[in-house]
Amino acid sequence: MRHLPDDDSFPARRQALGARIRAARLAQNLTQERLHLAADVDRVTLQRVEAGHDVLLSTLQRIAYVLDVPLAELVREE
Repeated sequence: MRHLPDDDSFPARRQALGARIRAARLAQNLTQERLHLAADVDRVTLQRVEAGHDVLLSTLQRIAYVLDVPLAELVREE
């Protein structure tokens, strides 16, 4: 069993996830408007995801599907 890190690195990990989603969206010339409509997620939710806030797995699955990016690639740790 692993223990949580002392430095609370999770916010940075969520920001990296949001950055990967934003990069994939921009690489496909998609606006947040088009992505949130296609993924059937609230626009504010998408904005919060890209900003590094907490996100539901089902939301990430929808976004990954629409972007045609494997979910594992979006959530990978570097």
